Amino acid sequence: MTEMVYGAIPRRDGDPILPRWWRTIDRWSVSCILILFGIGLLLGLAASPPLAAKNGFEPFHYVQRQAFFGGLALTAMLITSMLNPVIVRRLAVLGFIVAFIALVLLPFFGTDFGKGATRWYSLGFASVQPSEFLKPGFIIVAAWMMAASQDIGGPPGRLWSFMLTITIVLILAMQPDFGQAALILFGWGVMYFVAGAPMVLLAAMAVLVVTGGMIAYNNSEHFARRIDGFLSTDVDPTTQLGYASNAIREGGFFGVGVGEGEVKWSLPDAHTDFIIAVAAEEYGLFLVLCIIAVYASIIVRSLLRLMRERDPFIRLAGTGLACMFGVQAMINMGVAVRLLPAKGMTLPFVSYGGSSLIASGIAVGLLLAFTRTRPQGEIGDIFLRRANR
Repeated sequence: MTEMVYGAIPRRDGDPILPRWWRTIDRWSVSCILILFGIGLLLGLAASPPLAAKNGFEPFHYVQRQAFFGGLALTAMLITSMLNPVIVRRLAVLGFIVAFIALVLLPFFGTDFGKGATRWYSLGFASVQPSEFLKPGFIIVAAWMMAASQDIGGPPGRLWSFMLTITIVLILAMQPDFGQAALILFGWGVMYFVAGAPMVLLAAMAVLVVTGGMIAYNNSEHFARRIDGFLSTDVDPTTQLGYASNAIREGGFFGVGVGEGEVKWSLPDAHTDFIIAVAAEEYGLFLVLCIIAVYASIIVRSLLRLMRERDPFIRLAGTGLACMFGVQAMINMGVAVRLLPAKGMTLPFVSYGGSSLIASGIAVGLLLAFTRTRPQGEIGDIFLRRANR
């Protein structure tokens, strides 16, 4: 429909897929993703051997697994980025339905691995966390609903997306998985804001979030324990947050040296949720700032490309994916420095993990597919032409 209204340069039938993909993809963002994955392997070499020795594995057992799952994630990212938005939307809807059903069945067939939250399916050789795969699918489905509501005579997509969001948030809160629930709610809020939501409604949503947090604090021991630990002025040095804070403080600007860090011997999640503490201790604030700059480059470049996009579905879905990707990284690093309560959230492409790595690859692949250069004028040109009439 967009091409029918505004026109587009037709694609040549004989144009090969790979050359066209290479010309239109955001190569800087792809390079940044590869850099993040390389940093993740580098930090895994430092953080995972103590845990591998404790569990009776080879020293680099977790690094090898991270390389394997990372290869799958990069493959999924590249394949997804080659698809056109119509196929992406169809596949994402199917993937969302499968992930949603898996999420609903978690209380009956899932396991908690002794962590107090039933979030995974155990497959023996690996585990799967449905909420990780639900996030990119949800963003696509919610963006599709919101974009459809902007059509003349379209369905009430905004209301449908809100009801879907609340349903997913409640399911996640019952696991309990408040970190993923917050990400889902944030992603929907960003898309709703970009779609033209009134500020009064957004303020009402903020009040609902605070009210929901108070209810969760009074009814969930898991949630209350994390909030109390965050608000406490005294940090127990024998907790994960205590070890991470001390490691970041000891690292200084250039770190204590490669392999000289001590936090990896004390932190059970040094290779996953607190991988940034290992980076800060051994390589210092310098590497942490470089990691932040790489994440910021991906997000800013994606949003700048999406500003030129005329298709409302692509604009909404791409914005939701980019912001959710950035906020997940921000939450992970914010927890390590005690700016945020503990969430149990990985650092995309850097932390060890099977489900999180592959899901991040799919999400970034969707984002790259939406930010590819298309034969269309900028949306600002349309507004200028209308203003000059």
